[in-house]
Amino acid sequence: VQLVESGGGLVQAGGSLRLSCTASGLIFSSCPMSWYRQAAGKERELVATISTLGGGTTYAESVKGRFTISRDDTKDTVSLQITNLKFEDTAVYYCHAEEPQGGFGTLDYWGRGTQVTVSS
Repeated sequence: VQLVESGGGLVQAGGSLRLSCTASGLIFSSCPMSWYRQAAGKERELVATISTLGGGTTYAESVKGRFTISRDDTKDTVSLQITNLKFEDTAVYYCHAEEPQGGFGTLDYWGRGTQVTVSS
C-alpha cells in the first residue's frame, strides 16, 4: 500500500493551497480517508475526514470553513483544499487511509507527508 501526498509548499498568509493524495494497493473506495497534520514540536492532529460512498465529512474546529476534503474514487485520490491560510496552519500534512478487514477491524496506512509553510 502506498499513499503519496503532493501539493505542499510555501504560501503567504491568506493564500490557498490544494493538497492531493493518491493511493495504490488498496480498495480505495472502501476506505474512509483523512488528513492529519503535525506542527513542529506538537502532536499529530486530525484535520479532516471523508467517509465512503456518500462522502460525509468532518473537520477540526480550527479549520472549519477554510478546509474542504474531497475524494475521487475513480482516481483513488483524496484532496484537501485550503483557503485563507494562517501561520498556525504551518505543518507537515499526512494522508491517512483506514482499510476495513472484512469484519476483523481495520488497518491504518500513512503517507510520508507534505510540508505546508505559511509566511507572514
